[in-house]
Amino acid sequence: MNEFTLKKLEFDKIKTRLINECSSGLGKEVAKTIEPITDLELIQVWQQETSEGVLIRRYEPQIPLGGIVDIGIQIRKAEIGGILEAEEFLKVFDILSASRKLKRFFLNNKKQYSCPRMELLSGQLNIIKELEDEIEKIISSDGEVRDTASSTLLNLRRKMVTLQNRIKEKLDSLVKSDNSNKFLQDSIITIRGDRYVVPVKQEYRNQVPGIIHDQSGSGATLFIEPMAVVELNNDLRKTHSDERDEILRILSELSAKMAQYTEDLKMNLDILSKIDFIFAKARLSEKLDAIEPKIVLERKITIKRGRHPLIPFNEVVPLTISLGEDFGLLVITGPNTGGKTVTLKTVGLFVLMAQSGLHIPADIGSSIGIFQKVFADIGDEQSIEQSLSTFSSHMTNIVKILEQADDFTLVLLDELGAGTDPSEGAALAISILEFLKAKNTKLIATTHYSELKTYAFNEPKVQNASMEFDIKTLRPTYKLLIGVPGKSNAFEIAGRLGLQDEIVLKARSLISQDEKDVAELIENLESNRLTSELSRQEAENKLKLVEEKLVSIKQQETKINASADNIIRKAQEEALQIIKKARKESEDIIKEIRQLAKEEIIKAENKALDLKKELENKEDKLTSKVLKGPKVTGQKPKDLKIGQEVFIPKLNQAGTVIAEPNNNEELQVQTGIIKITVKLNEVQMVERKKEITQRGIGKIVSNKSESIKTEFDFRGSNVEEAIPLVDKYLDDAYLSGLSQVYLIHGKGTGVLRNYIREMLKKHPHVKSMRTGGFDEGGSGVTVVELKR
Repeated sequence: MNEFTLKKLEFDKIKTRLINECSSGLGKEVAKTIEPITDLELIQVWQQETSEGVLIRRYEPQIPLGGIVDIGIQIRKAEIGGILEAEEFLKVFDILSASRKLKRFFLNNKKQYSCPRMELLSGQLNIIKELEDEIEKIISSDGEVRDTASSTLLNLRRKMVTLQNRIKEKLDSLVKSDNSNKFLQDSIITIRGDRYVVPVKQEYRNQVPGIIHDQSGSGATLFIEPMAVVELNNDLRKTHSDERDEILRILSELSAKMAQYTEDLKMNLDILSKIDFIFAKARLSEKLDAIEPKIVLERKITIKRGRHPLIPFNEVVPLTISLGEDFGLLVITGPNTGGKTVTLKTVGLFVLMAQSGLHIPADIGSSIGIFQKVFADIGDEQSIEQSLSTFSSHMTNIVKILEQADDFTLVLLDELGAGTDPSEGAALAISILEFLKAKNTKLIATTHYSELKTYAFNEPKVQNASMEFDIKTLRPTYKLLIGVPGKSNAFEIAGRLGLQDEIVLKARSLISQDEKDVAELIENLESNRLTSELSRQEAENKLKLVEEKLVSIKQQETKINASADNIIRKAQEEALQIIKKARKESEDIIKEIRQLAKEEIIKAENKALDLKKELENKEDKLTSKVLKGPKVTGQKPKDLKIGQEVFIPKLNQAGTVIAEPNNNEELQVQTGIIKITVKLNEVQMVERKKEITQRGIGKIVSNKSESIKTEFDFRGSNVEEAIPLVDKYLDDAYLSGLSQVYLIHGKGTGVLRNYIREMLKKHPHVKSMRTGGFDEGGSGVTVVELKR
């Protein structure tokens, strides 16, 4: 893409915002290289990655992107056989840890969404647990080699501590001695050149035998190593040297081990930088309230309610524009500061962003074609140094554009033909439009020349457009009207600003009648066509909404009918099983009767008849219970409350009210697992016997009391899994009459604990809660007191 155009369309500012959204230096480096491309498949992949990043952030705001640092220098050092410092291994450890956590995040979590591109990318990360564990074992979090890195190092450091203690003991006895106090400047022990020394006054230097290592700036104090500790200091220095050698050996071995994985580490760096970059694009998309545009191979543009990304959201006026379908050239007229230039920049910037894999701030349904080249001549480029006027500077740029433009090019020209004689400028502008039209170049141009309005009206594949102007307020509305040529409104504005009427009338008379007639004819024709087009579009939109509503209603009706059929069929199957069971019982009884003694036959027959009658009653009762549902009053219900039972005759089902009737007398009822919306006159009241209800609740409470425990352990669950589990447990505990329960969530990062406690604050059964005591599990347990 042309660098001059990228700058004119302010693509560099979008790139800067993208760089600032990156979490790591690696991601920022990738963002700096972003440029528009022309490969359709690659653009679609980039757009999909951005969309997946937005989707993941919507479901998983806590993405483990920490620890992504640049270890390129450390990798090269290991490759050539160099030895890394202990602090450098911390960076390597961060990369290894970040790679492992990100791969686990993408591949191990149970997700409610699909992100194939991100899973493919993260799946290529190399988990080098052996090296990660080795670094953690050897290097501490503050960048030092651990004592336990080797037994030799541990022994050396223990020896150093012993020697230091012995030296301090000897020097302490010297410092605290009454005889030595007058010799010393201060009663302290200090270090000079890795040697323990004491500060001695200059005049008593001969009273403290030893080696002088330093003196104060004034010369009044000498720092002397007493002879009593010289040998101990020598041993300590030798041990220090041995410790450095051992550390060097340990780091050398660790560097050699790291060298075995340099290719894997390079691949991880590349993938991590891309992942950070993708989530930066996602964050930018969220802040711009942007969408993924449809990318098409044809040179067509459709923007629905597009908003310039660099204008504040509360100030920008949405832009709806199309190019390349019915017309390839668009001529925009209108007053200065009316939004013509912003329109050009918005279209051009959207093309650059879309071809760079970035979302555009517009409504769904927007599409962007692929252009091999994008050129823009926008703004005043006059140059004093180069002796170029405004017209000359524009022409210089336009000449370059005309040399390179073809049918794969988008050209944006601001104030075409301006800066010179109006008649010559208009003629030149029309000629330029003709030249680009012949090349099938897609073009949007702004102008003030009325001749270009006439040209756009008469020429096929060329369309007029204008920026709306409110003559009452004398202010532009910044709305683009395609198909309507703009008016300068110079006479109207001058009159409203106080210019004398005779001057305005005189000015009107100086315009030729032909110009007046042509302008009025074009305006009327285009206005009528716009009205017809708007009416047609409005009718199509309404028809589309009606069709969508009908489809939705049919789908809901089909779903409800299918659910009702399933419920009835299931009830019939259960009733059939009950009847079969009753019939088997009857057959067993008859068999029993036949085995009775002859003298008991009359008595047996009577008994059989009684039993048969009993079974018939039982069968009728069970069948009625299964198929007919609960007893109903047949009256239209009044003052229905949530939780109240009703009967729906058309479905032959009973249900529970889950939402009270609205203004349309519609309410929501749940029948089994199905939620349906019915009219108030389609339901009937249900009578329930209190004693049966009481026995059912008593039985539930009894069962719950036998099985419920006072503690619930849900460690290992994520937030989405834990919340419904805890909610059900609290319901069971409340029903079983428990007054206090223990929720075991573990300590971890605290995320699960915080979400659960937020839920507890709003839970109807919870009276209070607190953190577990020392003997109750501490912060890993929340103690909940239930309401009675």
